[in-house]
Amino acid sequence: MATDLSVILEDNPGELARLGEATGQHGINVLGMAAFTGDGRGVIHMLVDDPGPARAALEQAEIGIADEREALVIDVADQPGSLGELARRLGEAGVNIELAYTTFGSVRIVIVTDDLDAARSVL
Repeated sequence: MATDLSVILEDNPGELARLGEATGQHGINVLGMAAFTGDGRGVIHMLVDDPGPARAALEQAEIGIADEREALVIDVADQPGSLGELARRLGEAGVNIELAYTTFGSVRIVIVTDDLDAARSVL
């Protein structure tokens, strides 16, 4: 099950490396990621396919998980308008996109919504 983990780190050099090392040492493959900083913090959204081992690896590294949510990972065409078409279909179905980012290695978008079932049905 594709899962988005939200992690809050200090906005300091080396913190993202600490996260990457913690997951890497435990064989956790991070499939996608978005990272933002502000107010002295780093907010990281990372996509994993199995949240249990990822949760354990982060806890061992004393990195707390702020949120954990199932996510849709959708193959999209690498062409202009793909995002607009996908977002329009969700919007017309009344689905609010709460988070979106891309994955590593291919053109796919990760979406966390307020109504995952409705999103699946229109996509």
